[in-house]
Amino acid sequence: MLTAAQVLAENNFGDTRTGGLAGPMGLLLILLLATATILLIRNMNARLRRLPDRFPQPGRAVDPTSADASVVDPTDGTDAHDSSAHAPNGHQQQRNG
Repeated sequence: MLTAAQVLAENNFGDTRTGGLAGPMGLLLILLLATATILLIRNMNARLRRLPDRFPQPGRAVDPTSADASVVDPTDGTDAHDSSAHAPNGHQQQRNG
């Protein structure tokens, strides 16, 4: 007959060698996730540092000599056609030609 000590000492968990890589693989995944998180935080901090201290208030007149003045108007020197007249549903555009 089995004693209580023999029942408790018996290994009923199967072969313990098959899961031998679970610990190192878990550590590798944790390190990869931590590295990715650190790199994302550094990238976001760099982007936040490049933002201006203050943004213009909506509704205020914006100075035309600011940084946006370098943007070229695509309608300069061209005919302005309303494409919505040719597309009643707004999803299709027709070309006259």
